[in-house]
Amino acid sequence: MNEVDALELVQSSLWTAIWICAPLVLPAMAVGIGIALMQALTQIQESTLTFVPKMMVVFFSALASAAFIGSQLQGLTEHLYERIASGF
Repeated sequence: MNEVDALELVQSSLWTAIWICAPLVLPAMAVGIGIALMQALTQIQESTLTFVPKMMVVFFSALASAAFIGSQLQGLTEHLYERIASGF
């Protein structure tokens, strides 16, 4: 295993981590921006108003994207095992 192989594995792992986090982070960010806009317009500064909806959105988006996340992890694992079996 040389430096190029190691960098390729790290790069593919990081891209997989980004693709896994995106279905959870992006909806939470959208809801957070919407709630922040609503709070700015109405002058309501309740801390639970931001926390509870984001938690619900993350939970439901995790349920909805569980198959996608599992397939991404499976693809990365198969890629790593193929590289190990071929001797890099």
